[in-house]
Amino acid sequence: QYSLIRDVVSALRRHRMHEQQFSHPPLLVLSNFGLPQIHVKLMAGMFQGMFPALNVHRVNLNSIRRCLLLTFDSESQLLEFRHYSVKVVPVGVSRGLRKLLQEKFPNLSRLKDISDLL
Repeated sequence: QYSLIRDVVSALRRHRMHEQQFSHPPLLVLSNFGLPQIHVKLMAGMFQGMFPALNVHRVNLNSIRRCLLLTFDSESQLLEFRHYSVKVVPVGVSRGLRKLLQEKFPNLSRLKDISDLL
């Protein structure tokens, strides 16, 4: 079973697809691929070979824009493929400062100066 990309995009309320997402490889997450069967090891090796390996200690977190989750169900022998878009947002800051950090311009008409926003 599969879905076309135009059907997926039309079903979303707010889709976030831009070219910068595809400039870096996705973070590959393999689930339930530790089984001793040869075909499971072959599938895991094939998916790992499709994308470059990421060094967890050296990777820049801002460069990770996508996550690819592959789950293998050993009972039904089905492979579930999910592709997520990752968005980095600042946490623990005020709403006004968060908008400034995300390069959105807040409405300053009700404020006397910028310190009221921060």
